[in-house]
Amino acid sequence: MNKIKVAIAGLGGRGRNTFGQMALDNPDMVEVVAVSDIDDVKLKEAAKVFNVPEERCFGDVADLLKKERLADVLFVCTPDKNHYKTAIDALKLGYHLLLEKPAATEADECKDIAKTANETNRHVVVCHVLRYTPFYSKINEKISSGEIGDFVTLNAVEGVGYYHHAHSFVRGNWSNTKETSPMILAKCCHDVDMILWLTGKHVSSISSFGSLQYFKPEKAPEGSAKRCTECSVKKDCPYDAEKIYLTSPVTGVNKGSIHWPADVLAKPATKENIENAVKNGPYGRCVFHCDNDAVDHQVVNMEFSDRTTAHLTMTAFSEEIYRTIQVMGTLGIIEGDTRTNIIKVSVFGGDEKIYDMAKLSKGGHGGGDSLLFKSLIDLLSGKNNSTLTSIDDSIESHVVCLAAEASRLDGGKPVVL
Repeated sequence: MNKIKVAIAGLGGRGRNTFGQMALDNPDMVEVVAVSDIDDVKLKEAAKVFNVPEERCFGDVADLLKKERLADVLFVCTPDKNHYKTAIDALKLGYHLLLEKPAATEADECKDIAKTANETNRHVVVCHVLRYTPFYSKINEKISSGEIGDFVTLNAVEGVGYYHHAHSFVRGNWSNTKETSPMILAKCCHDVDMILWLTGKHVSSISSFGSLQYFKPEKAPEGSAKRCTECSVKKDCPYDAEKIYLTSPVTGVNKGSIHWPADVLAKPATKENIENAVKNGPYGRCVFHCDNDAVDHQVVNMEFSDRTTAHLTMTAFSEEIYRTIQVMGTLGIIEGDTRTNIIKVSVFGGDEKIYDMAKLSKGGHGGGDSLLFKSLIDLLSGKNNSTLTSIDDSIESHVVCLAAEASRLDGGKPVVL
């Protein structure tokens, strides 16, 4: 088959390190022919790695989209607020899209992307990767089989991880909702989309509560400083930037190996550059003295049109990054935990079945990233005619998340959809 030509807008963790790397790993099927990023260091590095000529390297995606269509598909991995205009302009030029979530930050914008995609006969694959994971695919299979009877209610928890939350939602790119999008949309549209997919139902009413409880100046320990490198009380602080980015074997620099999120701080990601970023950059700020307003905990209550229900808890305060789920039916219950990738199906008064999905759940987002990428390639090469996360499939999760945020801001008052 002919190679699928790719342009990448946004050369961060998703555009360069995840989907860009997958393109490099599949040279017989995919070729990156154009790149865009406002960071000149990232742009030059990508040009070299992907072997893209200078005339196809753009500091602004708008400049890329002033040219005639350069590729078959555009990977939209730019900041949240930029997704809408980039998507609309690219669709009108004839690009298919791999669109990072959230697809857009307003419900009407999401609907407009879907409308434009349908009018231009272009595919938009939204990166709701949980649908593709072996873990949630197995749960979907078990619900559909009828083993637990009729669905009644679902409980889901997302433990964001204390260091992930501090990195992304206090110090980092998603800390200020006015510049990006609400936490429940930016982080949890994954979870809401997964809930809608598993239940196959539509939300009729929603309420939500949550706040920024901890990461604010009045919670700062006595004697703390504005920067971690200057702090006299950081010994007992788990959010110390030096701990997270430099000394942690899980998240920092360890025996020459540099892990996420430390590798985000500098390009090239060397120990010296990361040390300098912690000392002088935004990721070295005290978590109690940032310009953040993203909530650090939130609950969402959903009632579906048939009066069945679902509940989602998002919390910053977890040791690990994980998700758990309980699906309760009239005849049994399904329970799953991504920390172990174990799924337990219990039929009331009957057998209990255990499914170990660990071997199938390797890679980013429990294997979802690579399976989404494969689905995209199969779609564009004509092997499949649909994917699990088209823009039409993904709109409702965005509408639900934005309604949840409206409820939260209104003291938890229910919003009828």
